Amino acid sequence: MARRSKAAVAAAESELTGRSPGQLMWRRFRRDKVGVASACVVLFFFAIGLLAPVISWLYGKDPYTRYGQIDPTLLNEYGYPVKPNGGIDGEFWFGLEPLMGRDVLTQLVYGIRTSLFIALAVTVLATLTAIVLGIAAGYLGGKWDYTISRLIDLLMAFPNQLFFVAFLPIVTSLFVDPRQETPTYVRVLSVVVVLWILGWMTLARILRGATLSLRDREFVEAAKVSGASPWRIIRKELLPNVVSPTLVQTTYMLPSFVTTAAALSYLGVGMTEPTPDWGRMFATGARVYKSDITYMFFPGVAMVIFVVAFNLLGDSVRDAFDPKSDR
Repeated sequence: MARRSKAAVAAAESELTGRSPGQLMWRRFRRDKVGVASACVVLFFFAIGLLAPVISWLYGKDPYTRYGQIDPTLLNEYGYPVKPNGGIDGEFWFGLEPLMGRDVLTQLVYGIRTSLFIALAVTVLATLTAIVLGIAAGYLGGKWDYTISRLIDLLMAFPNQLFFVAFLPIVTSLFVDPRQETPTYVRVLSVVVVLWILGWMTLARILRGATLSLRDREFVEAAKVSGASPWRIIRKELLPNVVSPTLVQTTYMLPSFVTTAAALSYLGVGMTEPTPDWGRMFATGARVYKSDITYMFFPGVAMVIFVVAFNLLGDSVRDAFDPKSDR
């Protein structure tokens, strides 16, 4: 048995010889069935968001038309769907929105599009900020490290949810006169800016710690001796070696930003009528759940599936970067 195990280990090591770290990571990830399935689910949600206009065109409905008010036979006198299960039938596959009478399927599809766009924009900005400031603090040290670290401590001391609720109207007022109606793009920009300001610190602290452990390594010292500039050392020597923690943390950040953006819309300081949004659908569902529980079902299930799939994907990416999983 011992000989067989040694032979198996030797065969595995010989198979891995000559492969790049990226190839080994991809090999480990493909063996993880949960990770592959989670990646497929995540890609499906992004495809839904990107193809929302196409889906709406093929389906023949849009998220803004109040079908229940156009056709008085669809809603009862209280504004709820006449047909059972929220008005689900061959014409409205996911039913009708209570009170407004809009199509739930297109509301959900465009809501996914809005939430993913905001979360993706925030994730990209927060990741770039964390990479620049985190690696700079870890490598340059001295006053740079002190200043950036104190900035991180200051921002992490803010109670995030209260800060979001309190400052979103302030940020919005910088772009639009409070007496005027706020355009949708300004609301999107305000949400992105506020989430970005308080969304990069955790990754920056992780990258600072990783850089501190790398800056005294032989390959960094060799680059210094060769006369390479600090920027070149950061870009060519340090950045490629912090890809693993960056990717892993990013896969946890994006679903967190999705739920935060939805929470802001739920509280009424994010996206508002008539923009389709996950959080706004939850807010409507919370008002009508006693009379129409079906309306809450579709956005709730979609949100749970997306967040769970992305968290499982993050676990799989973390395991794929671990060389011990080859044994």
